[in-house]
Amino acid sequence: MLLNEEIRDREVRVIDADGAQLGILSSREALRLAEEKNLDLVKIAPQAKPPVCRIMDYGKFRFEQAKKEKEAKKNQRVVEIKEIRMSLNIDTHDLETKAGHALQFLRSGDRVKVTVRFRGREMAHTELGKTLLGRFAALCEGVSSVEKQPKLEGRSMSLFLVAKPAPKESTSKGGNQNAKA
Repeated sequence: MLLNEEIRDREVRVIDADGAQLGILSSREALRLAEEKNLDLVKIAPQAKPPVCRIMDYGKFRFEQAKKEKEAKKNQRVVEIKEIRMSLNIDTHDLETKAGHALQFLRSGDRVKVTVRFRGREMAHTELGKTLLGRFAALCEGVSSVEKQPKLEGRSMSLFLVAKPAPKESTSKGGNQNAKA
């Protein structure tokens, strides 16, 4: 944004500090008006014909903008990718335990990467890994959906799960159903 003397246009459309349109003025006239009110002349729409400038307290404007950005950053949640590793010959109970951990991660809003590592001759049976990942996805089916199908990368096969969006509660037209008649 250009300020005060940086504005080189011959004519500008001016908006007052309270939002009132002052019309098209020369940039010198607009700058004089801003200086009389101890405020800044700020070019807010340079692409318009003529460019639009606003009379405002630029320092206060920047402070409030920084405050809004800080607040937005504070309310933002970073989604992490949690990884669960398994081998091809995992026992049923161990598989259920790892699925339970994945469900906890998914409920807390994280994505889950499920990986099966192939060792030695297991590489000849990658279809067993795909089946195992399918069973794992079925165990997490109520809470999650498959984001990326199983994919073989080197000696490991990975599957990505993401939490399903929570169903929205519908409001009934009958009012409070627990009320006594």
